[in-house]
Amino acid sequence: MKKALLAGVALSFAFSTPALAEILIGTAGPMTGQYAAFGEQMKAGAEQAVEDINAAGGVNGEMLKLFVGDDACDPKQAVAVANQAAGEGVVFMAGHFCSGSSIPASSVYAEEGIVQISPASTNPTFTDERPGDGVFRVCGRDDQQGDVAGAFLVENFGDKKVAFVHDKTAYGKGLADATMAAYEAAGGKPALYEAYTAGEKDYTALVSKLKAEGVGVLYVGGYHTEAGLMMRQMKEQGMDTVLVSGDALVTDEYWAITGDAGEGTLMTFSPDPRKNPDAAPLVEKFRAKGVEPEGYVLYTYAAVQAWAEAATTAGSTDFDPIVTALNDGKFNTVLGELEFDDKGDVTLPGYVFYEWKDGSYDYLEQ
Repeated sequence: MKKALLAGVALSFAFSTPALAEILIGTAGPMTGQYAAFGEQMKAGAEQAVEDINAAGGVNGEMLKLFVGDDACDPKQAVAVANQAAGEGVVFMAGHFCSGSSIPASSVYAEEGIVQISPASTNPTFTDERPGDGVFRVCGRDDQQGDVAGAFLVENFGDKKVAFVHDKTAYGKGLADATMAAYEAAGGKPALYEAYTAGEKDYTALVSKLKAEGVGVLYVGGYHTEAGLMMRQMKEQGMDTVLVSGDALVTDEYWAITGDAGEGTLMTFSPDPRKNPDAAPLVEKFRAKGVEPEGYVLYTYAAVQAWAEAATTAGSTDFDPIVTALNDGKFNTVLGELEFDDKGDVTLPGYVFYEWKDGSYDYLEQ
C-alpha cells in the first residue's frame, strides 16, 4: 500500500508539473455592461496573443495562461479585479480599458509587483502620477488627442458654434477639458460646456438646449453609447450638427446605435494598425475567426507582445528585470516598433481624424 501511495503521489506530481510551468498573465476591462464591446476587443487581442506566443514556444520555455477580469468600467470593481489577479498569481496585466478603472487599479499592481500595460487608458494622470515604475501604456494621451482635436475644430469649424459636453468620468471629462483648452488656445470660444449623465437613454433636454443655442458642432467627451444616442436624437430634432469625439467611438456598435444618423461623425484615434502591412497576416487570422480587429484589439495584442519581449530579454518574469527591460528596450509589435519614455508613455505616432461613413470608419479625407 505504501508503494501504491508513493506511486500515486508521484503520478499526481507529474500531472501537476505543466501547471507549475505556466505563466499567468491577465487582461481586464468592461466584459459586461454598456461598454462591453471594448472588453470583447481586449479579450480577443489578449487571447490571440497568448495563442501565438505559446505556439512559438512560450516565454522563456514556459506557456502563458490568461486571466480575464471584468471591471465593468467601475473603479471599485477594478480594484477588486486587481486584488483577485494578484491573489491568483498574475505577473502582468494588459489593462484596464477605462482610465477611471486603470488609475485606482494601478495602485494595487504597484504594491503587488505586477507590471501593468494599458492598451486604452488615455487620461494623463495614469502615467503622470503613476504609483510605481511598472505602469505603462501603448495608447496615446488625452492631452495629445485634445491638442489635435482643438486645433482641428478652430481650423475647420471657425464659423460654427462649438459646444463641449462630457460624462463626468476620468476619461470623458479629461478629454473634453483637454480639447476645449486647445480650442480656446487656438482662438476658439466655446458656446457651451456641460456635463451629462452616462447610461441615460433620453438626451432630449440637452439636445433641445443645443438646438436653441444654434450649436453647429458638438464635441462629446465620453463613450459611443451616449454619443450615438445624442447623434440620433439631434437628427430626430432636424439638426445638422456635426458630432466630434475621441477614441471611444472606435467600435461598430456606434453605428448600430445611430444608423444613418451617424454619417459624418468625426473622431480622433491613433493610426489604424489594421493598415500596417506587417500586421496583415494577423488581421487575416482574426477575420478568419470572425473577429474584426478594430479599436483596441491590436493594442491589447501589442501590450502582451511588448511584455513578452521584455520577459525574453530579461530572461525572467520577475518585476524588476521586466521593468528594466521595458524602460530600456525597443519592441517589435503589431503597432510597429515602439518604446516607452520615462513616464511609461509610448513613443508612437499621435492622433489623426477619422470619419464615420456608410457604416464604418476610415481616415478623414481632406
